[in-house]
Amino acid sequence: MKICIYGAGAIGGYLGAKLAQSGVDVTLIARGPHLEAMRENGLRLNMDGEQIVTHPNCTDNPAEAGPQDHVIVTLKAHSVAGVVPAMQPLLGPETSVVTAVNGMPWWYFHQLPGEWENRRLETVDPGNVQWDGIGPDRAIGCVVYPACEISAPGVIDHIEGNRFTLGEPSGEKTERSQALSQALIAAGFKAPVRPRIRDEIWVKLWGNLCFNPISALTHATLDVIATEDGTKGLARAMMLEAQAIGEKLGVKFPIDVDKRIAGAAAVGAHKTSMLQDLELGRPMEIDALVSSVQETGRMLGLPTPTLDVVLTLIQQRARTAGCY
Repeated sequence: MKICIYGAGAIGGYLGAKLAQSGVDVTLIARGPHLEAMRENGLRLNMDGEQIVTHPNCTDNPAEAGPQDHVIVTLKAHSVAGVVPAMQPLLGPETSVVTAVNGMPWWYFHQLPGEWENRRLETVDPGNVQWDGIGPDRAIGCVVYPACEISAPGVIDHIEGNRFTLGEPSGEKTERSQALSQALIAAGFKAPVRPRIRDEIWVKLWGNLCFNPISALTHATLDVIATEDGTKGLARAMMLEAQAIGEKLGVKFPIDVDKRIAGAAAVGAHKTSMLQDLELGRPMEIDALVSSVQETGRMLGLPTPTLDVVLTLIQQRARTAGCY
């Protein structure tokens, strides 16, 4: 099996290191000092008190890798459309593209039964670049749960978690998704194939769509946002607006909103990825996490008044910081 990790940063590097350790033919697409360090010194993964050193194929040129069985995309959501042309040499007739990306995926409405089947999300896929350039039939959904960070070029620190939940847009347990699941499990991950991957996408998005922008606006950590009355109430209102959207699309939320908020509070003094990006002057995943929910609500005729206000504020905050 040939697997390409497109965007071998923290999460992609963690995946690549464990897959390489298990003997998979894995190629990492990366760039800059991180790429050079991996080429020169190998990919170093600090995990459970040990350092794992592997030497997977590393390149910034996908054409060097050729067609793959699976391409796992671990880029930030707003970066994916820009690499679709470069990705083409990786795509053979049977190649799947696994969207290990935050927020609503560009393929969300593919094979979704009902009146919205095959609708496109302009906020996450402007101009249908991914839909047309990758093709929804290649897509396998993936919800990413681990936390990792790059502590130095070529060095990944694993913080917690090892689950990458997979699922076909159709809900089927296909041969390709099960083969990928087995490869990930053999590498030490939890990688179940779920028939209702959209439910898991929404449960993660449910927190991200409110806690991320609120944290970037207030610079508060999760424990503060999810326990102080004002921000907790704001997050709850946004989550209830989103829940109505998800449920109209057929999503089943396995927990209630207050348990989801309590779970976020239990994480502790954690800075969300959006706040980290703001502090580092990097583009923030506003469209995948927030704008996409607004767009979907408008598609369904459901109001999102609280989300609309927060989205306006975080967009302006990002523009003034040069992060949007």
